[in-house]
Amino acid sequence: MSDPIVIIGAGQAAAAFAGKLRALGSDRPVTIVGEEPVLPYQRPPLSKKYLVGEATFDRLLLKPPAWYETNAVTVLTGRKATAIDRTRRIVTLDGGEEISYATLVLATGATPRRLPAVIGGDLQGVYTLRDKADADALMADFQPGRRLLVIGGGYVGLETAAVARTRGLDVTVIELADRILKRVAAAGTADLVRELHRSHGVDILESTAIVRLVGTEGRLAGAELMDGRTIAADLAVVGIGVAPNAGLAEASGLTVDDGIVVDECARTSDPDILAIGDCARFPYGGRQIRLESVQNAFDQGEAAGAALVGMDGAYAPQPWFWSDQYDAKLQIAGLHHGYDDTLTVDGPRPGSHAVWYFAEGAMIAVDALNFPAAFVTAKKLLEAGKSISRLDIETKPLKELLG
Repeated sequence: MSDPIVIIGAGQAAAAFAGKLRALGSDRPVTIVGEEPVLPYQRPPLSKKYLVGEATFDRLLLKPPAWYETNAVTVLTGRKATAIDRTRRIVTLDGGEEISYATLVLATGATPRRLPAVIGGDLQGVYTLRDKADADALMADFQPGRRLLVIGGGYVGLETAAVARTRGLDVTVIELADRILKRVAAAGTADLVRELHRSHGVDILESTAIVRLVGTEGRLAGAELMDGRTIAADLAVVGIGVAPNAGLAEASGLTVDDGIVVDECARTSDPDILAIGDCARFPYGGRQIRLESVQNAFDQGEAAGAALVGMDGAYAPQPWFWSDQYDAKLQIAGLHHGYDDTLTVDGPRPGSHAVWYFAEGAMIAVDALNFPAAFVTAKKLLEAGKSISRLDIETKPLKELLG
């Protein structure tokens, strides 16, 4: 067996990379090393259907167990990579086992940021939501009538808030910035989402800082706020962003800058090591970015697999995202970074809206709430590289924009 490939990380990017290799006919030995004791699975449903018991875990698996055996892909579950020796091309696992590689793929993902222990971040009942173990622990605490504190008004926090209200919990969202979705969406989108949550009984406190979480006998009881108020809480979900898992890469001397820096083919500063998914920082629009999304993990994983077998694997992403909250679906096409103007357009049905983003007069993204036609139109326009203006959207039907 020659030219072995080792993948550290067992998420969407790893599964996409391995799947692409086999689809393109590569028979190089592949070993996936995953810290969790399960096969690669979808993470988005963790904060949605899985959390409320509407989807069993086997439905979340990215590939059936038989696929790995049939395609000669070894998955080492419950194992942690502890070191990379680039000279010897060796990965060391916990327990001291060594695995040789010809190509190493870092698909290590990202880790949720936690509140410091000094302000109560380690109290029982304080959760993050990133993996199956997080969801399983939180699920046991998700009981009607309990008081949930969501810390951070980003998508993960708001999705969790929606599920909790559906389950009958009392929910308060605390956001340090002056509005929810500050980092990821325009004020127009935040207004729509805020109203959605308030219509379902969620209390949203913006421009609000937590001094500390307080507990009773080691269990969360509430939160002290900067303005002097105290909010009672039985459990809390912390959604204040993630940090890329780049420690192994940095320790081995690879270039790291808010993620593992790679080129358009996912190559790191060591040509024998690739990085894909949430942990990778790649070229886009003349700068380096990181994208924390399933779409990016899948597409970049496939592009890297294609590049490794000698096909055109240059990664040119067309970003898109989605967020399910209550019975509403928010679909996002493009990246709004650098926008200087927005336009909010009502859709054909009550509760449907689109927030269009522009930079120097050209459309660069859309947030479509219950408005799939706007999402599809924007996605096709961006993929085709077609520039449209605010006036186009104001004066033309969506179908004509694609003409």
